Amino acid sequence: MENSSTTRHTCLKLEIPTTEPLFVKGTWFDTHFDLSVTDGLRAWVCNATEEEVKERAAQWDQSLTEYIELAERYLGFQQPGSVYQFFDAGDDYKRLSWTFEKEGTKLEWRWKFQPSPDSRKITAGILDFLMDANIRLSEEVVRKTQSFEKLKVEAEKCLEQSEIFTNEKMEFESEIYAKVCYLKYLTCSCFLLLFYHKFRIIVSCLYLTSSVQHPLFSNSLESPGTWLDISDK
Repeated sequence: MENSSTTRHTCLKLEIPTTEPLFVKGTWFDTHFDLSVTDGLRAWVCNATEEEVKERAAQWDQSLTEYIELAERYLGFQQPGSVYQFFDAGDDYKRLSWTFEKEGTKLEWRWKFQPSPDSRKITAGILDFLMDANIRLSEEVVRKTQSFEKLKVEAEKCLEQSEIFTNEKMEFESEIYAKVCYLKYLTCSCFLLLFYHKFRIIVSCLYLTSSVQHPLFSNSLESPGTWLDISDK
C-alpha cells in the first residue's frame, strides 16, 4: 500500500500548437507514477510500473528517484524550451513525448498511452481535481489577503505610534533645551551678581584704605572748604 504522505499530484494544461489543449494529470509515487490525458472528450492512461521506470532510468544512467523527479518536473509544469508532442501510436494508442537538454545534448523521453476504458470518468476526475485545486488556491489567496490586511493594519498602528513617539521626543528635547538655557541664564546671573558684590566690596575696601592713609583726601570729602584752608596755611 502506497504511503499517502509521499504521493504527489500534478495537473498540467499542455499547449501543443498542432492540437487542442490537453490536460495531463500525474500521480507520483516513490518508485512509479500514473498518468492520464484528456482533450475533454476522450482520455488515455499510462501506468508506469516500477520495473518500467527502473529500466528507463538505467538506460539514461539515472537513479529511480532522479528519473521520477525529472519526469514530474516536465509533466507537472510546461517547461519553456521543451518540445511537447502527443501523437498517434496506432490502434487508438497515443504517445506523449517531451524534450530536455542534458550536458548540452537535446534528449527526448516518450511514454505510450492506451485508450481509457472510461473516458468520462477520467475526464470528470481531472475536472474535479482542477476544481478542488482552484478552491484551495482561492482559499489560500483569501487567507493571504486577510494576513496582508492584518499586517497592513499593524503597520499603520506602528507608524502612528512612531509618529507619536517622534513628536513626544521633539517636545521633550525642546523642554530640556529650554530648561538648560534657563539654568545657563540663572548661572550667568548668579555669577554676575556675585561679581558685582565682590566688586563693591573691593571698591569699598579701597575707599576705606585710601581714607585712612590720606586724611587730606578724607577731609576734602567731608568739606570741600577744608582743603582750601589747609592749602592757604
